[in-house]
Amino acid sequence: MQKIIPFLWFDDQAEAAVKFYTSIFKNSKIGKTARYDKAGEKVSGRPAGSVMTVEFQLEGQKFVALNGGPIFKFTEAVSFVVNCKTQAEVDYYWKKLSAGGKEVQCGWLKDKYGLSWQIVPTVLGELLSSKDAAKSQRVMQAMLTMVKLDIKKLKQAARQK
Repeated sequence: MQKIIPFLWFDDQAEAAVKFYTSIFKNSKIGKTARYDKAGEKVSGRPAGSVMTVEFQLEGQKFVALNGGPIFKFTEAVSFVVNCKTQAEVDYYWKKLSAGGKEVQCGWLKDKYGLSWQIVPTVLGELLSSKDAAKSQRVMQAMLTMVKLDIKKLKQAARQK
């Protein structure tokens, strides 16, 4: 059993969000769905029989989505990083997750449900942690000018003198 499971609070879009996320990530699946009963209806205001929680997995990571009402909203204080080996992967996840959402800056986006994601090429960490401080600084400066991260441009910045 996974010890820590992210629990995502939605107004009433938990089921739609889970279908959206599992359609994007190839190694994913939808698990158990719990529904509000009469007692839950009184406390939550949600109709008995409506979706309360949906368990799901993305790339082996377990999550739970809750239809908890409009009380809480997602903020950038919590985001999910998608590590990408190639530009094709960066482009794929960027296009899919930003659809209906908002492109932000430096590889960050908000999806159509308001959840923040970071679409990050794995080479970025290597370039930023270079022992050559000038190289790292050039890569950082290049990254700060980008919305969606571009591996070719990051590597070009690293090679400049």
